[in-house]
Amino acid sequence: MDYQTIRVTETGGYGVIALNRPEVKNAFNTQMRAEILHAVKALSLTMRALVITGTGDAFCSGQDLGDRATVANTDLERTLRDEYMPMIRAMVDAPIPVIAAVNGAAAGAGTALALAADVVIATESAIFLQAFARIGLIPDAGVTHFLPQQIGMARAMGAALFAEPITARQAADWGMIWETVPDASFEARWRDRAAKLASGPTTSYVGIKEALRASAGNTLEEQLLLEAKLQGRCGKTRDFREGVLAFMEKRPAQYEGR
Repeated sequence: MDYQTIRVTETGGYGVIALNRPEVKNAFNTQMRAEILHAVKALSLTMRALVITGTGDAFCSGQDLGDRATVANTDLERTLRDEYMPMIRAMVDAPIPVIAAVNGAAAGAGTALALAADVVIATESAIFLQAFARIGLIPDAGVTHFLPQQIGMARAMGAALFAEPITARQAADWGMIWETVPDASFEARWRDRAAKLASGPTTSYVGIKEALRASAGNTLEEQLLLEAKLQGRCGKTRDFREGVLAFMEKRPAQYEGR
């Protein structure tokens, strides 16, 4: 596919999707959502890890509101259901680990895109902002699902009602993201993390994603059964056998991702 709003690269077993509309702080439009959906699905078939980041000084500023005429004629319900929902689901359901490398402001649905990833690494200067209430809307694209789970109801409610930014440091302290990194070493850090995941036991990572994401809606018995099923699957992989041999032989494991 000839991408116009994103840049896609592959290196060292992992793929990178870089949102590439820096003139509008990488704001979403219909084409970008379609291209992200396509790229996530395509890279999931050939890569062992995936990174999504932004070009310029922003990660993603959310929906491109355009001019007044465009906003007035936008069917928000249809846009969320038919365009945002498939994109977010593709991120969550990707059969490989997904890192959001948040290089700057992540606002509105940009926050949702980041939080749909499995791991969020943010540069120290990044912020997360839910400013929907400023224009008479509610947080969307999955934000009302992700935020309460990750930072608790009180903080999620405050962030949405007051529309105040959450700094990268706050996000890390609150458990919203995995880590924050100094700006100067940010890219080196997320590339190192991506390379580590791309050389790891992929089936194990898929099982970890499935088990942890299912836990909020499962009873203890349901979760124990799910763990048993997933562990049985992992126990039949070449990577499990390699991991055990490497442990016994006191050497680094050489995983194949199968």
